[in-house]
Amino acid sequence: MTTMPFPARDYLPVLRELTGAFAEALRVGDLSAPVPDCAGWTLADLGTHLGNVHRWAAAVVTTGEVQPQDFDSGADAGLASWYAESAGLLLDALERATPEDRCWHFGGTEKTKAFWFRRQVHETAVHLADSGSGHVLDPAVAADGVDEVLGAWLPRVTRWHTAPSLAAPLALRTTDTGDAWTLHPGEPPALGPAAEPAATAEATARDLLLHLWKRTATPPRLSGDTALAGGFLQAPFTA
Repeated sequence: MTTMPFPARDYLPVLRELTGAFAEALRVGDLSAPVPDCAGWTLADLGTHLGNVHRWAAAVVTTGEVQPQDFDSGADAGLASWYAESAGLLLDALERATPEDRCWHFGGTEKTKAFWFRRQVHETAVHLADSGSGHVLDPAVAADGVDEVLGAWLPRVTRWHTAPSLAAPLALRTTDTGDAWTLHPGEPPALGPAAEPAATAEATARDLLLHLWKRTATPPRLSGDTALAGGFLQAPFTA
């Protein structure tokens, strides 16, 4: 089982690897190709979005304050190089940051800069999958992404969507890392051994992460009250 979240600085080599793989996907890919899990976007749109997210997050980390968002303005040419520069700005900002310092963010966790180390790893991991890259995501990183959805996004879901209802306990389990979360009605998700759930959903960590982000992936295997599990998992958890 994995200890989550990781220490903030442990995310930096993961982010460096993921951003490098994404830059390579832009270099070798067809920038006009559609992105199946991002309706209406091309690979160029995806690269522009993620590069701007990195630049925005770097500004937030540097100042500690909320910053204006512009996720559509990108490079006129040389998208892969512009994206790599964007990732470099983010990595530099995080390298200089003290994770424990106070900082604005939109999640349901403590308002410190540590949030952004983790958030940018999973932002990049999901969009790297969107790009069609063959990069293999470390299962422990994917499991941490599941934990982030449940611990940081789900508590704030009402900012964007109606909170998903749950009538009885539901367990989510990653088959490759052995991690499990039990969700009880009206309580925060608990990471640890499944505690008498009415239903269980099981998948590899990567598939479960992508499923929670409403991406194409092998669906979780459901047992127990499958209607309960299926209804909850179909609800939106993220912006």
